[in-house]
Formats: sequence, C-alpha cells, structure tokens
Amino acid sequence: MAAVFHQPPFFSHREKPRCAAKTSTSTVYCSKTNNPDAFEEKKQAEVDYDAGTHKLYTKISGIRKSDLSKRPRLRVEGDRFQKDWSVSEVVERVIKLNHWEDIGSVLNRWAGRFSRKNFPVLIREITNSGSIEHSIQVFSWMKNQKNYCARNDIYNMMIRLHARHNRIDQARGLFFEMQKWRCKPDVETYNSIINAHGRAGQWRWGVNIMEDMLRAAIPPSRTTYNNLINACGSSGNWREALRLSKKMTDDGIGPDLVTHNIILSAYKTGTQYAKALSYFELMKATKVRPDTTTLNIVITCLTRVGNYDESIKVFNAMREKRSECCPDIVTYTSIMHMYSVCGQVENCHSVFNTMVAEGLKPNIISYNALLGAYASLGQSEPASSIFYEMKQNGIRPDVVSYTSLLNAYGRSQQPQKAREIFDMMRKNNCKPNLVTYNALIDAYGSNGFLAEAVDLLREMEEVGLQPNVVSISSLLAACGRCCQHVKIDSILKAAKLRGIELNTIAYNSAIGSYMNVGECEKAVALYGTMRKKRVKPDSVTYNILISGCCKMSKYSDALEFLVEMRDLKIPLSKEVYSSAICAYGKQGQIAEAESMFNKMKIDGLHPDVIAYTTMLHAYSAAEQWEKAFALFQEMELSNVQPDSVACAALMRAFNRGSQPGKVLLLSEFMRDKNILFIDAVLFEMVSACSMLRDWNTLTYVIQKMETSLPRISVGTLNHLLHSFGKVGKLDTMMKLFLKIVASGAEVDSTTYEVLLKNLLAAGNWRKYIEVMQWMEDAGVPPSAQVYNNILSFAQTCGAENAETIRKRLESLKRKYGSSVVDSTDGDPQCFDRQHKDTLYQFLRGNNLTI
Repeated sequence: MAAVFHQPPFFSHREKPRCAAKTSTSTVYCSKTNNPDAFEEKKQAEVDYDAGTHKLYTKISGIRKSDLSKRPRLRVEGDRFQKDWSVSEVVERVIKLNHWEDIGSVLNRWAGRFSRKNFPVLIREITNSGSIEHSIQVFSWMKNQKNYCARNDIYNMMIRLHARHNRIDQARGLFFEMQKWRCKPDVETYNSIINAHGRAGQWRWGVNIMEDMLRAAIPPSRTTYNNLINACGSSGNWREALRLSKKMTDDGIGPDLVTHNIILSAYKTGTQYAKALSYFELMKATKVRPDTTTLNIVITCLTRVGNYDESIKVFNAMREKRSECCPDIVTYTSIMHMYSVCGQVENCHSVFNTMVAEGLKPNIISYNALLGAYASLGQSEPASSIFYEMKQNGIRPDVVSYTSLLNAYGRSQQPQKAREIFDMMRKNNCKPNLVTYNALIDAYGSNGFLAEAVDLLREMEEVGLQPNVVSISSLLAACGRCCQHVKIDSILKAAKLRGIELNTIAYNSAIGSYMNVGECEKAVALYGTMRKKRVKPDSVTYNILISGCCKMSKYSDALEFLVEMRDLKIPLSKEVYSSAICAYGKQGQIAEAESMFNKMKIDGLHPDVIAYTTMLHAYSAAEQWEKAFALFQEMELSNVQPDSVACAALMRAFNRGSQPGKVLLLSEFMRDKNILFIDAVLFEMVSACSMLRDWNTLTYVIQKMETSLPRISVGTLNHLLHSFGKVGKLDTMMKLFLKIVASGAEVDSTTYEVLLKNLLAAGNWRKYIEVMQWMEDAGVPPSAQVYNNILSFAQTCGAENAETIRKRLESLKRKYGSSVVDSTDGDPQCFDRQHKDTLYQFLRGNNLTI
C-alpha cells in the first residue's frame, strides 16, 4: 500500500492566515499479493475397494483467477465462457482431446493463461504425460500469447520430450530456435540435447556438442558426463565410454552410482558380459552400494554367460533384502527370460505368477517373455492362452507378441494356424517385420511346405522387406527336410544374386541339406567354398560333416574332418564326440572309440544318452556284451535315462553274445521304466524268445504288438512269422499272418515267401497252394522261385499230389495264361535255364501245354 500526501508549495505569496485544510489520502495497489501455495504439489488418492485398486494423483493449482491482476481479472469475470481451471485440470482436458482437434478451444477459455508463471508448469505437466502431439500444440499456442516470454526451462523440457520419442532432428531444431529467441543454452540444455543424441545412438554428435559446450565456457556437470557416457554405451562403444569415464575422473568429477550403472550397461550392450561382472566385483570391493538397476544388469549378464545358479542367488538376495534393492518388473522379467533360455517354462510361469502376487502389473515385455518361453518349446495351447489373457488385461500385442505366437504354432507343426496369426496381425494394423516373415518361413519349411515358404520369400520382397541370411538359412534347412537338392542350388544362387553373404549358420544349413539328400560331394565342395571365403566353421559344421559321412559309410572321410577340426583348435562338442565314436565303432576300432568316450568325460562334457547309445552300438558290433552291459550300468549311475534305442543296442549285444535270457530281463526293466518298445526292441525280443523257445513270452510279445502292427516294419513282421514257422508252430504263424493282414499293415512278397518256405518245409503243400492263391488275389505275383519250389516238391510227393498240382497249374493257365512263366523272363530273380527246363518237362509229363 502506498500513500501520497499533497503538501502546499514551499514558496508562496503572503496571504492572510487561515485555518489549515484537512489532508486527503488514497491507496493505489501496484500488484497482487503473491500466493505462495499456487504451485505447491498436492497429493490426492482414490481407492476403489470393490475393484481392489487405487490411484494416486498430483494436483497443481497454479495462478487462479483470484490471483490475477485487476485488468485481466475484470476481463475474465465479465466473460461467462472463461473458466477458472487449475493447471492440472487444463492438462486433463487437453489430453482428452484428439490430436487433430483444436487445442485453443480449451486453452483460450482458461483464465490462468493471463499469467506467464503458469506456462512453465503447464509445459512440465503436459510433457510428463508423454503426449508429444499435445505438447507441441500447447507449445505452439503458448508462443502466440502476448505475455509469453521464452525461457530455458521450457525449451529444456521440450527437448527432453522429443528425445524420449527419438525425434532427434526436432530436438536439435529446438536447440537452435531457443538461441534465436535469445535464450542462452545452459548446462541443462546441453545435457538434454546430449541425452537426445545418446538415445539415438549418435554418440559422436554428443561428443561434438560437449566440445561446443566447453567453447561456450559452460562447465560440464556429472549429468553431462553420464549422458555422454550413456550415449557411447548404448551404441555398444564401451571403450569410448570407459575413456570418457576416465576423463570425468581426471576433471575432478567423481562417478556416482548412475555412472557405474551406465558403465555396466555399456559392457552389457557391447556383449562384454565377463567384463561387466568383473566391474561389479570392483564396485563391491570399493564399497559402492548397488541398487535395483545394478543388480538387474548383473542378472542379465550372468544369464548370458550361462551362470544360471548365480542369477537365482542374486534374485533371491534381492527378495530377502527388500529395503535395500527391491525387485522390480525388470528383475522379474530378466529371471523369466533366464528360465526361458533354460527351457524351464514351468519355472518361468511361476515367476510370472509371483510377480503378479507381489502387486506388480505385468507389461508387454513380461508377457512377451512368457510367450517366448512357451514358443521355444512349441507349446501352442498355453502360448495362445497367454496371448488372449494379455489382450483381456488391456495390453495390446505388439509385433514381438504376434511373432512369438506364430513361432509357437510353427514349432508345434501347425503352419496353417501360424498363417492365421500372420493374417490376424496385419488385420489388427500390426506390421510384420523381418523376424515375423522368417518365423513363418521356418514354420512352412520345417513342416514340408517348401513351395509356400518360397512364395513367402517373394511376398517379403513385394512389401519392401529384403530377405536376410536367416531367411536363406530357413529355406535351405527346409530343402534338406523335403529332400529337394535342386532347390538347394536355386536358393544358394538367389542368395548370391541378392548380395546376401552366407554366415556360418547358413553354410551349416546348406551343408546339412546336401547331406540329407545324399549329396556328400556337393556338401564337401560347399565346405571348401566356406573356407575360401574365410567363414569360420564351428563345431556344428564339423558335426554335420562327420555324421553325414558316417551315414554314407565314408568313415575315413569322417575321421579326416575330425583331424582337421582338432588342427583348427575348435573345441569338440558332445555331438562331435558321438559322431566320432560312431565312425570308429563302424570301422571296428573299439580302442579308439573308447578313447574318444573317455576324452569326452575328461573335457568336462558329461555323456548324454546319444553318446552312451553310440558306444553301446560299437560294443554290440564287436560282440562284447560284457562291456556293453557295464556301460549300461554306468549310464544308470550317471542319472542318464536310457531310451528305446539304447535298450535295443544292448539287447542286440546280448543276442550276439548268446545271452537271450538277459534280453528278457532288460525288457522287464523297460516295462518298469515306461520305456517305449520300438521295432528294434521287439525284433530282439523275438530273437531271444526263439533261441530260448519261450513261446509263452513270444505270444505275449505278439499280443503287445497287435495294436501297433500297422507301424511295425516288414522285416520285424517277417522275423516274427519265421520264428513260429521254423519250430513247426504253423497254426500260430498263420493266425499271426491273418492278424497282420487285418490290421492293414504292409505285406509284400517277402512276407508271403516266409510263409511258403515254412509251409513247404513242413510238407503242408495244400496250404502252400492256398497261400499262392492269396498272393494272386492280393495282386502280388508269385516269384519264379515259388514255382520252382513247388515243382521240385511235386516230383517227390507222389502221383496223387502231382495230379493235384497239375490241376492247380491248369487253373493258373486258364486264369493268367502264358504270363505265369513268360512274365519272369525279364525279372532278375526269374528262373534260370535249368529251372525253366524242369518246368516244361513237368508240364509235358502231365499232358499240359502252355
């Protein structure tokens, strides 16, 4: 309040004295009284007890109508459309608008716009909401106000918002615009623009901006160095990050916990996981107290190096010491990813449930980690339920979600459903990326739909996505599965025309495909090309070559690749050891096979069921059943569960070593362990029962086989029939044959020949002739040897039987004509000249003509 007193003039004419007049006073208000609580943040909470949810708000009043000066206050009071909103209410109303609607319809009705002090708070609140379109419109409206004054903090907040949305050019434009408005950039401005370039991975721009900052005589702060170190680290340039960290210390600015976390993150981004763990140990040695972010990075690095047990220990320690480092959603998601890598999908889901029970709301990354865990194992049903649960919880699936579900259907051999997910993805305006197309190509290729996979490759190019080496690798692997070696050459040529350089994985796929189709020479030639182009082979490459050569009985070539692998000092994997043991075992070099098996254990590689089975096959081929049995016992002691193939190999060793009783004992072991009885196991059990003449067990084996007769190989069925026939159990043999035919199992001429041979050996020529009739009815023409056998038997069975045979041949003559004999002339297994003469002599002796 100011009072003005009006005094009479100092110099005046002498006048008659008179009484002094009363002095009048008036008060003039120059400004409004400041409201100290205008910009105070007030917390407000809402609790919904029915839904079990709560919300926390921060309200800011700002300069209201009552705080305005007289002139704008009178203007507002005289207009009924002007609203006395708080800053928080204005932000809520602006956010509710669509980005194409006029933002002036709200801001021009706000009484607080007449106070420029509201502008920085308004920009801060609107940028904190993360809506960049609304923030840009509010900033543009603000610059058109008469009382607007450019300020550094407003530009700094807008630059930071553009950095969060990776709009680097716009952030840089604001940096130069503020200088035109005569706002000199301060240290916070430089920090914001460096942070913007760091988010985009443009660390060289960040270094140049820091140099401009030094030229402007603005000393960098700890935040400046942290932003610049983060810019280098986020782009994987961990060496530059370390150099800046050292420069920071030399300039007298000590690193804080944020700096240490940035260095750890730089190591992680640069795949230097061991260095990150060493740096963490150095932090502990210097008594730097880690926070949740630090331990999250450590858990990720431990997972990448395969130290899963230590990751679990860190996670459990965080849960026990909640007051120090409480696990957040990133922690739980990292542990879920670790279990996904290990293939422990149940534990992954348990961690997810624990996270929800702890009150943390899963985000899209958490759901994607759980989806990826199920997809990696091909479990499409639980993956689908997680996908729809995510949608029900209001989280919109992204391209990673759709790709994971598509991959789950592809791995579960449902390429049609994978295609449905792909179409649904595009229908929901989610654009497929290169990984999505590669996953669908793999889904088609892995299930034998090579044509659809190739069409999808062309579709990729039509939508503007260029195939990469993963696309080519998937197609090459599909060619190997479909056994189309011509397509392999075409795909390799297409990759060359598109300028796609094959990496180790792509070469492995191509070499493996050539091996699968039996093109060993082309596979070896492609391996030579791989070496010429200086693409380094790995253990998978040599495993494919060694195992492929073993399948084609080129054991010496396989061992040469093994020597070459050792010369290159490539560590041998379990698969390579197993293939080498197979090569030595097939060549009868048992000592070398045993040496490889022992060396495998010395190298710290615990033999798996494949390695044990390969060694069992080697002992079986060498007829060393004692060593095979000892190895099988060692396998059990090592907690390696034997499978059907391992048991079949041991049974074969027992049979070759004249130990059929042990075969039946092993079958009891398999039954107790619920091990599947495959054809090879049943074959060895039949052989053992035949040697022991244990017909009851053999009958039991056949009863077990009845449900699986259509899936049993012809060789096993023939062996079963012969086992009964050679001991004179013809009725059982014929009953078994009828069951085989009734089950729809494959029956060829060899099966009939087994029957005929045993029937004729028992002198049952009538049944022999009946079986021949069955062969004709089944469309299986009897071979020349079948006729030769019955003719030889007819000469020794008496005149009466010869007459019956004569009538039978006469019936064949009427039914098939001369093709009975003449059709065998071009057959490699036809009668020789002597047998044909015998037939004609027999026919003439019985007054038959052909």
